[in-house]
Amino acid sequence: MLLKSLSYFSLLMAAASSIAIPALPEPVSNNSVTSTTVRGKTYVISSMGIGPGKQGSDIHNKVWMHTVGDFRWEQLPDVPSQQRLTGRIAASTVALNNNFFLFGGFTIKPDGSKQTAADSYRLDPVTRRYTRINDMPVAVDDAAALPFENRYIYLASGWSDYGNVNLMQLFDNFTQRWSQATPFPGKPVFGLAGGISGNTLLLCDGVSIEYLASKPRNFVSEPACWQGKIGSNPNEIAWQQVPHPTGKARFRMAATGTVLNGENVIVFVGGSQTPYHYSGLGFNGQKAEPSNEVWVYSVAKQQWLAAANSTAVMDLRNLLDINGELYTLGGMTSGQQTINKPIKHQIELLPN
Repeated sequence: MLLKSLSYFSLLMAAASSIAIPALPEPVSNNSVTSTTVRGKTYVISSMGIGPGKQGSDIHNKVWMHTVGDFRWEQLPDVPSQQRLTGRIAASTVALNNNFFLFGGFTIKPDGSKQTAADSYRLDPVTRRYTRINDMPVAVDDAAALPFENRYIYLASGWSDYGNVNLMQLFDNFTQRWSQATPFPGKPVFGLAGGISGNTLLLCDGVSIEYLASKPRNFVSEPACWQGKIGSNPNEIAWQQVPHPTGKARFRMAATGTVLNGENVIVFVGGSQTPYHYSGLGFNGQKAEPSNEVWVYSVAKQQWLAAANSTAVMDLRNLLDINGELYTLGGMTSGQQTINKPIKHQIELLPN
């Protein structure tokens, strides 16, 4: 009887130690999510994105914040905007020095064309107030955003109004200034994903632009992964290409650096092998479907580790790491269904 009681108590403790994130108040996709801990409280935000209608008019600037341990989400003031149209998707949100930083994204004009937003903001999760920071030197959306040493933020590649850029734009939160780091060495892409562990970053995939004679430009999946080692000067990055895990690119995955079984790794989940418009319809006219693949890169071994599949989801901006538990929040599931539920991705390594 005592053993049964202890077993039941152990199960209760294990359940209590797992983080429970409630469903968002409404479905949203292409939303930017991240978390930070301030004075013992962990805050999670979902900012901007597109609603279930998946039309230009469904793109918004809403922000929801959850305090881990509570049972609800709190709606914060909308993200400010210097654009006439205020909704944004494909924006970047990064947690740094107890604050959230929000960059870029794009709006849809009445004629259906995109406009990349240049204005950037810092959001204090305690006061719930925004502070405008210096604009990006080159406005980008669908870039990969990576924090470094609780001081710097890299914005890698991405789309800028008329095409992709190969820039590694670096924001210094101490000086509030932007500079340019060693450029991204691969083909400029949008919709790439990346993570950082220590001074090692890894960027994978996305969509490049193919220019053909006497034909409209074409959007092409780019199956390529690049590892960067940040030097003592954060503007200096030593790049090298690493083998691609599958040879098939994914668009709008979620990624983060984390620790798995005591090893520093960078994890990629979700995304789609079909590049697509914000509606989920592929540039090739086919409907995009989400991937359930998980890629795990060992920083020390500099190699990919085999991992079991997880829940299929796409149209992501970030992978949440909360006390070692990995979540996506929002996005699209099969049939381009916009969701409001968090998905916990239990990373299971397999024999290589």
